[in-house]
Amino acid sequence: MQKKTGQIKRIDDYNYKVKSQSKDIPYNVILTTTIGWKCTCPDHETRGVKCKHIFAVEFSFNLRQEVKKSVVIEPIVISDCPICNSTNLKKFGIRHNKSGDIQRFVCSDCNKTFSINIGFERMKHNPQAVTTAMQLYFSGKSLRNTKNSLKLLGVHVSHQTVLNWIGKYTQLMKKYVDKLKPQVSDTWRADEVFIKFSGNMKYLFALMDDEPKYWIAQEVADTKDMHDARHLFHAGKEVTGKRPNTLITDGLPAYHNAFNKEFYTKSRPQSKHINAIKLDGDMNNNTMERANGEVRDREKVMRGLKVTDTSILPGYQIFHNFMRPHQSLKGKTPAEACGITVEGENKWITLIQNASEHNKNNCVQ
Repeated sequence: MQKKTGQIKRIDDYNYKVKSQSKDIPYNVILTTTIGWKCTCPDHETRGVKCKHIFAVEFSFNLRQEVKKSVVIEPIVISDCPICNSTNLKKFGIRHNKSGDIQRFVCSDCNKTFSINIGFERMKHNPQAVTTAMQLYFSGKSLRNTKNSLKLLGVHVSHQTVLNWIGKYTQLMKKYVDKLKPQVSDTWRADEVFIKFSGNMKYLFALMDDEPKYWIAQEVADTKDMHDARHLFHAGKEVTGKRPNTLITDGLPAYHNAFNKEFYTKSRPQSKHINAIKLDGDMNNNTMERANGEVRDREKVMRGLKVTDTSILPGYQIFHNFMRPHQSLKGKTPAEACGITVEGENKWITLIQNASEHNKNNCVQ
């Protein structure tokens, strides 16, 4: 086992350099898909034994995997009284109103009765109606078709109300999910797609993880060639807490300049920028093209795109990452593939509840 400090240097999750104890030279230890860990030291190459360098790397690798604990976001269950903080609660009937039914509780210690509707306080409609509207809209229905579908559930609202719900809860959830740290891969992709805002052509720049397809960051620009993508890449570092080892883009100069300012470093491992992608072959950007296709498929129903700071695009980003299962991920969402699991029958409600509580705690602090 390597005992000297600095003996093991991690290049990425599957590549390590381990210094020899007898010579001042490093050996490469690489994780292969066929035989597992492989070392360039003479013991391993000539005799085929698991050398001490591999044992050292396995220990370091397993330790890192233990540190990467999954984040589980659970529905919030009422457990204490908001008046006296007692946990001695009992159900105390149902409050009926036009928006639906809400459970009431009574505290056995202070005898106060109350109802708690976390994240949906003072809303005229119940959480199921609000979240159903968001699910319908981001699944591809227009605002007016969403309104008509809600009528079948006995919920009568205008299309503007649906848009207001989207704006309110997207803003709430975005503050919360941006604080989460998804375990993205070391390869990212960036691309741009043109969309219309009130009839004017603008460009949506997006940054996405290559493997789990987690949508990391986005921004809207007036132009394509003159845009500075540095803010997009900086936002990517803030969300993930890291920089990519490899960035794949097209040849747009905006990406090259922003890469040099945000991701390039003289320290190793150095980030690499691949900007010579083609429409097909090994060096393609099909992952981002499919993501752009999702946006294009819904562009015709996104009639709420009036201003560049619209809540619809961040809302769709949340839907893509946390709500929409992907066939290529074996039915998982990109967030689940990155170690973030949202539990509960209604994931929208779970996310809104936790975002609301997180916002309250931050305000108190």
